[in-house]
Amino acid sequence: MGRGDLTDAEWERLRPFLPVSNRRCGRWRDHRQVIDGILHRVRTGVQWRDLPERFGPWKTVYERHRLWSADGTWERLLQQVQSAADAVGEIDWDISVDSTIVRAHQHAAGARRSAAGPRVKGGRTGGTPGRSAVAEPGRPPGGGGAAGEGLGRSRGGFTSKLHLSADGLCRPLSLIVTAGQRADCTQFKPVLEKIRVPRIGPGRPRKKPDSLAADKAYSNGPCREYLRRRGIRHTIPEKTDSKAARLRKGTRGGRPPGFDEDRYKRRNTVERTINRLKQSRAVATRYDKRGYVYLGTATAAALTIWLRT
Repeated sequence: MGRGDLTDAEWERLRPFLPVSNRRCGRWRDHRQVIDGILHRVRTGVQWRDLPERFGPWKTVYERHRLWSADGTWERLLQQVQSAADAVGEIDWDISVDSTIVRAHQHAAGARRSAAGPRVKGGRTGGTPGRSAVAEPGRPPGGGGAAGEGLGRSRGGFTSKLHLSADGLCRPLSLIVTAGQRADCTQFKPVLEKIRVPRIGPGRPRKKPDSLAADKAYSNGPCREYLRRRGIRHTIPEKTDSKAARLRKGTRGGRPPGFDEDRYKRRNTVERTINRLKQSRAVATRYDKRGYVYLGTATAAALTIWLRT
């Protein structure tokens, strides 16, 4: 077993939830070998073609990662591991929300503007419906140039932004990728609604945290109204200009929002979660052209954090 590979205990936690072959397109290469190859690339940021030979053909490893990023397999694996932790009370539901800028490598640019179907002999597209459905699953939205792939331009070049929520033990609960210039508050609701921890046995998945902490980037009316509507206790500091505007209105300005200073001090858990994620070099610097593939890379890194903490 190499450095960073799955241990036997970690493999046993994942094995029951992995996809099985439908026997129509040949046998799958051993999942454990391929996952080890994917995790090696996520951790080191090495080019796919330079993967060590012990992981098998590099293209097999890449295609498995792309496929699982497209059909949501990585997210389902993450949810199953979260579900097992929640069943024994190992999730701290006092969560925090934040985002981080990710520098995009020049190799991340240049994705095709339209995700064309697979070509077949004779230059035609399409082919046998059943075979095409297996070879090319429905891709997530994208293919609209840099903006459609979560790449934004700034003075420093291409950047992406990773929005996430984290539990009190510094583990990611949900992840979203956008262009680097997108405001944090615009993804506040999507990040929270993406939290979905299934129950072991009957019952609906858990989606509501006990409390939430966030910084001033989320201090606006729509975010606070959304939290009040869902009945989520929250600690978000008030912006200076918002406070001044409220005071100018006098009694019409209403009461100041509640703020628990001790609870806000624990918001550093999301900052430490970001630090953990960026220990993986393929997360700290984006090399993937497609936005959904980069999201799969970040989700695989999050899955590793859950397996090893």
